[in-house]
Amino acid sequence: MVLGLVVGTVVSTRKEAELASLTFLLVKPCDAAGQPTTAAPVVAVDAVGAGVGEVVLYASGSSARQTQVTKDRPVDATIMAIVDMVETDGNLRYQKNPA
Repeated sequence: MVLGLVVGTVVSTRKEAELASLTFLLVKPCDAAGQPTTAAPVVAVDAVGAGVGEVVLYASGSSARQTQVTKDRPVDATIMAIVDMVETDGNLRYQKNPA
């Protein structure tokens, strides 16, 4: 899985029938602090109800088709979790709602 920052939405009115009920979000890979990297963004199916501005975990390739939402559907990236906190070496790097 990869850390990513949701930076936008993707709307498609015409698509393969298997994709009809899915929500697409534009996700930019990010570092442990939630800051976007220079890597290209990906379009990911949202399996957890994420929104713009949230740090998420997404998977790509065959792993993207392992959720109940995406099983046997033609997707290559799926948001599988919304990140609440990232800690490395005892240091808080990212927190969704800082106190």
